[in-house]
Amino acid sequence: MLKIKTYILLLIYLFSIKISYSQFNKNFRIVGYYAGPMQNIDSFKAEQLTHLIFCFCGLKENKLHIKNTEDSASILKMVALKKKNPALKIFVSLGGWGGCETCSDVFNSNIGIKEFAKSVKEVADYFKIDGIDLDWEYPVIKGFPGHNYRNEDAVNFSSLVKELRKVNKPSFEISFAAGGFTSYIDSSIEWKEVIKYVNFINIMSYDLVHGYSVISGHHTPLYSTTQQIESTDHAVKMLIKAGVPKSMLVIGGAFYGRYFKIEEGNAVDLYQPCNFSHGFSFKNISDSLSQKNGFEIKWDDVAQAPYAINNNRRLLATYDDKKSIALKTKYASKNKLGGIMFWQLFDDDFKNGLLETINNSK
Repeated sequence: MLKIKTYILLLIYLFSIKISYSQFNKNFRIVGYYAGPMQNIDSFKAEQLTHLIFCFCGLKENKLHIKNTEDSASILKMVALKKKNPALKIFVSLGGWGGCETCSDVFNSNIGIKEFAKSVKEVADYFKIDGIDLDWEYPVIKGFPGHNYRNEDAVNFSSLVKELRKVNKPSFEISFAAGGFTSYIDSSIEWKEVIKYVNFINIMSYDLVHGYSVISGHHTPLYSTTQQIESTDHAVKMLIKAGVPKSMLVIGGAFYGRYFKIEEGNAVDLYQPCNFSHGFSFKNISDSLSQKNGFEIKWDDVAQAPYAINNNRRLLATYDDKKSIALKTKYASKNKLGGIMFWQLFDDDFKNGLLETINNSK
């Protein structure tokens, strides 16, 4: 009798673990941005995503603008992926780097905010999409060269998400792409106000060393080092301290890398005077960082990030690989964050790529 009771208790315990695990994974977002060709949208495993974001829409006067017929066709093709994955959420994204030239001006008036929110609802109703991602780079602080920014942007951004929530149906989701660096987190957003209206926040914890950087470093590290404070972990800790719930934080992975040309007279390494050279996709990494092309692969145990050096060409490469993406995914799971997102899906392999790594790690 005692053995039977013990067996029953064990079954109940195992069943409760399964329910808890399933519930946790159900709430774990895997968010992919997509800016590739229309014909390749269905080449990836839609069942491995919770959210897919079309990139990018723009602003035309005060309204959300789909730029051309191919973009419209791309959105419709994304929505059709729900046949493979009925739980998949399809978003459109506003802006991107260089794509939000008039955002500060449009959202500096009540009329602009109201007309924009109304246009978002019209687009959502027409395409049957599930949400919008706001990729304004950046409110309050300097972003793309020549784009306007003002101190009022933070308050205006709060008003914008409030109006979007008011106009759209309750099931409509709102997210935004947040800079993963200190000055953005400190200045650009009224965090405690904004979290009342958005569903989640996509932390761009990549490009932390970027196209305008003059000192090399990791562009998407998990942890800070003594030489580089900006990292995924640093951004997460800042946002939690600012009052953002963990469950709303979606950390960023990079499905691309960056090459930096190290200036003559300096070691080809991290934290050296440099100029950005160009980028490369993860799907080409075996060639882009091959030994035959002169690269030596390295791993930073502190940053938990890979990098590569090419002494002959004086290049440093910084990127995410399967190991670092797995560690980021496990970090998000362990810390009970809202999930992981990445830029961008078209840079991945069709099979056995970084998206599959995320799914195997979560």
